[in-house]
Amino acid sequence: MKELPTRKNIRLKGHDYSGDGAYFVTICVKDRHNLLGKVVVGDAVLSVPPRVELSHIGNVVDAYLSKLSDVLHTATLGHFIIMPNHVHLIIVLQKELGTLRTASPTKGCPTKAIIPNIVHGMKSVSSKQIGYPIWQRSYHDHIIRNEAEYRRIWQYIDENPARWAEDCYYTV
Repeated sequence: MKELPTRKNIRLKGHDYSGDGAYFVTICVKDRHNLLGKVVVGDAVLSVPPRVELSHIGNVVDAYLSKLSDVLHTATLGHFIIMPNHVHLIIVLQKELGTLRTASPTKGCPTKAIIPNIVHGMKSVSSKQIGYPIWQRSYHDHIIRNEAEYRRIWQYIDENPARWAEDCYYTV
């Protein structure tokens, strides 16, 4: 099995996680068990890329994430993918919806901010619907600083199933 990179899940000190900006968030299943689905090989001849076939648990998570933008007033789910043992999200926070604003560090209290609340809500609602907790304790976030980075991360999310065997979260 591949050795996983060590990641400290420390929020950026002084950054207001409820302020305008875009965030790349990764949330993992506890012990990286492949509970959310499996990657299905595509067909190069027919130009069908690999895709993730969701399990029942993956469908519960997908239903929650698909409705998320409808209930948030100042946030939208820019893009997401559910992989076999983790979820990648782009969350865009905008007080005035319409244009992408890049994030910049400001003072704030991340524990009372929108991003942690979105992650906590997804974890708790999906775990209740499934009947038991499946998520690791924390999550990884990255502040998206400009439009080019936003596009690069969007592409990374789209191509994630095709690179599954090389992914740092890959398990058999």
